[in-house]
Parts: sequence; C-alpha cells; structure tokens
Amino acid sequence: MTSFVFSPSAPGVRRPLACAVLLALVPAAPAVLAQTAGQAPAALPEVTVSASGLQLGVSELTQPVSVLEGDTLVRRREATLGESLEGEPGITGSHFGAGASRPVIRGMDGPRVKILSDGAELHDASTVSPDHAVVSEPLLATQVEVLRGPSALVYGAGAVGGVVNVLDGKVPTAVPEKGIDGQAELRAGTGAREKAGAFALTGGAGNFAVHVEGAARDAGDYRVGSGWSGGTRVPGSFNRTDTGSVGLSWVGSRGYLGLAFTRQTAKYGLPGHNHDFEGCHTHGDHLHCGGHGHGDEDGHGHDHDHDHEEGGVPVVDLRSERVDLRGELRNPFAGFETLRLRAGTTDYVHDEVEGGAVATTFKNKANDLRLELQHAPVAGLRGLVGVQGSERKFSAQGEEAYVQPTRTRRWGLFVLEEYRIGDWRIEGALRHDRQTAEAQDSGVERSHNGTSASLGTVWRFTPGYALGASLTRASRAPTAEELYARGLHMATATYERGDADLRAETSRNIDLSLRKTSGPTTFDVTVFRNSISNYIYGRTLDEHDGLQLLQYSQADATFTGVEGRVRHAVTRNWGVTLFGDSVRARLDEGGRLPRIPSARVGLRLDANWQSWEGEIEWLQVARQKRVAAFETPTPGYGMLSLGVAYNGRTSGGTPWQVYLKGRNLTDRLAYSHVSFIKDAAPLAGRNVTLGVRVAF
Repeated sequence: MTSFVFSPSAPGVRRPLACAVLLALVPAAPAVLAQTAGQAPAALPEVTVSASGLQLGVSELTQPVSVLEGDTLVRRREATLGESLEGEPGITGSHFGAGASRPVIRGMDGPRVKILSDGAELHDASTVSPDHAVVSEPLLATQVEVLRGPSALVYGAGAVGGVVNVLDGKVPTAVPEKGIDGQAELRAGTGAREKAGAFALTGGAGNFAVHVEGAARDAGDYRVGSGWSGGTRVPGSFNRTDTGSVGLSWVGSRGYLGLAFTRQTAKYGLPGHNHDFEGCHTHGDHLHCGGHGHGDEDGHGHDHDHDHEEGGVPVVDLRSERVDLRGELRNPFAGFETLRLRAGTTDYVHDEVEGGAVATTFKNKANDLRLELQHAPVAGLRGLVGVQGSERKFSAQGEEAYVQPTRTRRWGLFVLEEYRIGDWRIEGALRHDRQTAEAQDSGVERSHNGTSASLGTVWRFTPGYALGASLTRASRAPTAEELYARGLHMATATYERGDADLRAETSRNIDLSLRKTSGPTTFDVTVFRNSISNYIYGRTLDEHDGLQLLQYSQADATFTGVEGRVRHAVTRNWGVTLFGDSVRARLDEGGRLPRIPSARVGLRLDANWQSWEGEIEWLQVARQKRVAAFETPTPGYGMLSLGVAYNGRTSGGTPWQVYLKGRNLTDRLAYSHVSFIKDAAPLAGRNVTLGVRVAF
C-alpha cells in the first residue's frame, strides 16, 4: 500500500480506476478478522444532512454525500470554497489565482454545480466565469454538505454535477441556554503572508435571538513551488475579503422566523491577463488579431481611453449584499409535519479595474423563494412537496461586456417521497422546471421546460453495511451566457460565442455505492455513469497565441468514474485512510472534453493522544494526458501535508484549540488541469498556517 501511494511510477498510480475499486475489496478481510478477534465494532456518529430534504443521516442517503463539520472542517477550510472541498473524493477546485475557486464535482462545474446557503441558492457571478468569486466565507461555515450527482434534484434539475450546501448561523434557530454563546478564530499563513480572523456571537432572551458574525482576510501574492520560470510568487494573486452579517429571529415552541443581512467586499487580482488580445475579433470561425480600425463583424469595437499599469494585473473590486428570510413551523396544520421557508434578495456588483480605471462592471440583482411542506406518513410514504422560484437580472458593461444584459426567470415544482420496508429504504423524486431567458438589448427570448425524476434505494443487507443505488433523469436548460455570449473574455483568454437555439440537455445518471459504517474498518466507494444528451460545452474552433475561440455547442457526452475512501482504525489512537477518485469524459461522437480533473490517490495517517490530534497526508495526482483539441497535457505531482492541534480549556471551562497545518511541505511545483490559467498561476507552494480558536 505504501509503495502504491508514494511512488509515482507504481502501477497503481498509472491505473487509479482499478486501485480505487480495490478500496471496497481490501478492507473486508481485516474488518472480519478484527471483529472475530473480539474487537467491538464502533459505530460512527451519524451526521444529519440538511440538504437531504428529509433531515436524513449520511448512511441513509441513496446518493453519495460528504459532510465537513467540527474539527474536520477547521482542518480543511481555506480562503475559497473550492480550495476547502478539493480534498474530498470526486471534488476539486477551479483554481483562478487566490480569489476565486469554485467546486468542480465529477468533472462538472459552473451552473452544473449548485451552491446553496442553508438551502437557498447563492446568487453571484461565479457560474458565469471561473474568475468570479463565490460569495461564501468558509471561516463562517458551521457545516458543508456535498451531494454528488443529479439526484438532489429537489434543489434544481440543472445541478447535474451535484449540490454544495453551506450551513451557517446567521439566522438564529434557538435562544442560547446561557443567554449568549459564540466563537472566535485567528490564523496566519506563510505562503501568501495571510492574516485572517473570524467571530460569531449569538445572544437572546425570551422569544428573540440575535446573531452577529464577521470575517476578514488579507493575503498577498502567494508563493509557488520551486522551479517555476515565472518567479517565486504569482503576480496579482492577492486576496483581501471582508464579510459581515447580522440576524434577528423570533423563536417559539413550534419553530422560528428570522431575517439576516450579509455584506461582503473583496479585492483580488486576476493573474494571467494578457492585453495582447485586445482588439482580437472573429472572421467566421477564425480569430483575427491584426486590427482593422473598423471594429469586428460582431459589432464590438475596442476603444481604450486609459493606459494600463505597466506589468500590473486587473483587480476585481466586489460588493455583495444579501437579505435572507428563513423560517420553520412544525405541525402547521393537520396532515403536515413541517413548513420550511427560504427567501432572499441579492444585490451583487463587481468592477474589474485596470490601470486605476474601471474597465468592466458586472451586476447581478436576484430574488429567490423556496417553500417546502413535509407531510405526515401516508400509507407508509413520508415526504414533501415544494415550489421554488427565482429572478435574475445580469449585466456586464465595459471593455469585456461579452454578454448583453439578460433577465432569467425560473420556477419549479417538486415532490420527494420515501418508503421503508425491512432493511430497505426507497426514495423517489419528481420535479418540473420552466425557465425564460431574455436578452434585453436584442429582445430575443428563449423558454425551456424540463421534467426530471430520480429513483434510489439503500439496502442494509447486514449490520454496518449498506448498498446504495440511484437512477436519475435530469433536464438542464441553457444559461443566459450559453445562449447569448458574444465577445472577448481576456481573463480566461477566450472569445466566446453563444447560440440562442441551444436546447435543454438531458442527463441519465446511475450511481452504485457500497458503504461500511461500523467496526474498525469503514469505507465508502461509488462508481457512476452519466450519459448526457445535448451536452452544452465550449467547443474550441480556433486558437491564436493562446487565445481560443469558444462556440457554445451541443453533443452527446458520457462521464464515468469512481471515487471512494477506506479507513482502518489500527488502534483507538491512530488510523490510516486510503482515498482516491477518477473521472473520464468523452463525446459520444469522438473526442474528449476540456479541463477534466486528473485522477488522484492518497494516503492519510491520523492520530490522537490525550489533548493532541494530528494527521499526515500524501496526495498523488496523475498526469492528465487525455486532453481535448487545443488543450495541453498537465504533469502529475505529489503533495505532502501535515496538521496538528492541541485542545484545552480555560480555568472557567471554556474550550480552546491551537492548530498548525502545513501544505505542500516539499514545495512541489504543481499545476491544476481544470484551471483556465494553469501555466500563469500554478498551485501554491509550501505554506504553514498557525491558528487559534475559542468557543464560549
């Protein structure tokens, strides 16, 4: 096992798919031997998954799920949501410098991965382009849930890659027993000279509770691994973010109703920006960058009334303000157990500043509503019905306004039901969506309807083991950007062209999983196949000195993969975990899809002794040589990480923790294949973070 993980030339590294399948087979023998030797199986504490709809535990779900909470979340979280989750099997980050990184699940990103804030969809500009940040602060998260695959369609049929639900405490759901509670954290890192801190405070009396929280981060350009031809740091990779929220709730014996206001401001650089592409335009399906003096055939001239800073990079200056309304009422009326409400309004704007002047302004004003009604059991069926709607007004103005102003309206109706019989749990869901996307300058409007369904089951065929399967047919309507984009996007070095005649894509997905949740050896392994008709992707038609002409097109595509992990508790104080994932994506007519993550496999040792806990991890990422047209292979790499923490209490009984974690300790030069700017912004080099947190 050790040589399999640590040696880049080992057969297991070259064939990660076969090795990941072994994750399910290897643990069976030691698990049986340990139990027959008299060791009592230790059941893992069950974690409730809020995004399951029915408040189920991890082991009860038909689809694969990851939950980060408590100390695990503290160890994993980084400056962005994508970085915080990329250590989980099947998940990586989109990596656009230090300010923007969105989760990529099973090779899918953008609008195919829906990001929620306690069940409500987040509205920013991160689905439009990977250089736009997700307005979610990991330091303020209390739990992060990831549901893989499209079967979580109660949150939107378009999430064919999966759903990420970030839980927080901004809207209080209970009055603190002692009248007040809270927590605070400070941390500092070496790689980007990062300084960050966060606090959360909840107080109340009677039926009212108030919550205040905030976080601040100041990080400079980050160091890369040794040997990079571009220097020791990535120019323009700094990140300064401030987030604050205040919430007020009325709490009663049957539920709560609360309101919260959240404001986030951020400034971060956009590495890899190439001004040599200014003035590039299209001649048919070809790029031309010579300049004519008469604009281009698409009607976009390029006048520049300011000079760019010599050697500088554009800076994103972001402001997001959101109001959340959340409520829950138990036993609202006869026949129903719970009524849940999620609603919000978002005012998002960011300027891309070049040479001290605003070059492009992106705005997104959105409203969203979600209402769920969970009914009492009827003939053995337990479930919920709901309605969800949103309106989004998006605009881009300036030099890189490659999308005309659009208005998108969505409405969906859904139902989720479960039935239990013996050792079986069966779940079914049905959803119907309608989307209307209007291009406001041209007056072109496109409407799409789609019906989605899923059926899954979990069979606990013996104590501690579960076999899960799910089948899903999901419909995703094209986004406004896929329909109407037309123009130069220098951040990603692309010229993008939409197609107003795109049809909805249809995903047919199957997941098969095997889990063991008790005993000294536990594991969770999943294989999947997702066949997508009319898959929408940016097809590269031409390339000029690194600039690509992308035409949003449709073709049938198939994604297949495996992901999993196995942990063996060698003793009560230390254990070993083997984990890995692999995904392959092809067009059915021939050819590969771009920016598909490399296969990975890793080994982690964890230990605890008295007040100490720690872990050491080696991650081996394979070379990605299965590339699309106009795409280059990405070399593989190995990365060593280490974490240690000490837990204590003050004389008054207040718990505190000091932690130290190191990432890429060998200072390896590494590149992410999913990144648009992988060569201009390699992954971070050696970084050591020291932090302290206290709860009261």
